[in-house]
Amino acid sequence: MLNSLQNPLSLVGRLLLALMFVPAGFSKITGFAGTVGYIGSVGLPMPSAAAVAAIIVEIGAGLALVFGFGTRIAALALAFFTLVATYFFHAFWSVPADQQMVQELFFFKNFAVVGGLLLLVAFGPGAWSVDQRRA
Repeated sequence: MLNSLQNPLSLVGRLLLALMFVPAGFSKITGFAGTVGYIGSVGLPMPSAAAVAAIIVEIGAGLALVFGFGTRIAALALAFFTLVATYFFHAFWSVPADQQMVQELFFFKNFAVVGGLLLLVAFGPGAWSVDQRRA
């Protein structure tokens, strides 16, 4: 029975993973100045360029997951992006004690998302995808 659900579950999984990235990318566009300020506040160089790169990765690779187009590359890019962002923006070890629990929760939640993305890299998008139609 579970084998018959493989393709619809793959699609739902891709959509749910994309839900974390695509809206975040659009919110970075609409709040660009705030995004640049936030990136700069953690000491990253060239915060404007970093914001543009984040927008491109989140929207571009996120939509690639939705459609299952270049899924493995998109998932790998998002996994790397998520790891880097997690290190800089959810550094629970360097925040005041009253903020540590929330940042630690975000930190490990993001690691779980990376795990899901790596599963997409390993096993692909499923039959209900552009990648499979092109194969």
